[in-house]
Amino acid sequence: MVKVLAFSGSTRNGSLNQALAENAAAAAREAGAEVTVINLADYAMPMFNQDEEDQYGIPERAQAFKQLLIDHDAFLIASPEYNSSYPAVLKNAIDWASRKAGDEAVLAAYKNKVVGLMAASPGALGGMRVLVVLRMLMQNLMCVVTPLQVSVAKAADKLDEAGKLTDETANKQLANLASQVVSMAEKLKD
Repeated sequence: MVKVLAFSGSTRNGSLNQALAENAAAAAREAGAEVTVINLADYAMPMFNQDEEDQYGIPERAQAFKQLLIDHDAFLIASPEYNSSYPAVLKNAIDWASRKAGDEAVLAAYKNKVVGLMAASPGALGGMRVLVVLRMLMQNLMCVVTPLQVSVAKAADKLDEAGKLTDETANKQLANLASQVVSMAEKLKD
């Protein structure tokens, strides 16, 4: 069974993107995957600094996040858009997890992992600009990014009080994205 890790690039309480990641996780379960949902707030880590890494090694929470990536076949990442790019907390976590430790392979957390990208925003563009730069970053890390991606505009109006996505079109898009992630990950596992 394919193992999928779902998370967002936001640590904010009530995050639209964390809610989107959780809805995508449900869709991935429906597509037949074993899914783990995390919140980056639970993996607080210092800003990456190679001098500190050289002196102290990879911080415990950064290593725990990295191990989750290694242990999963695919990722569903929902990112807010900050000035047409991804937030520093997401980039920092990705950077720490890219660091080689011991005898592990280079980019062990990323190489040949399937990634489905999403964004949610209260605005009219739905965070779509972040998806371009996040796709580039993940592909540079040797991930296989799915052709499909999801951008949910005016997301605050499309989530109920429990964080469930109520928009039929967005739910279909998430189902298609999750299905593509699971299918591609199954093929890469074989």
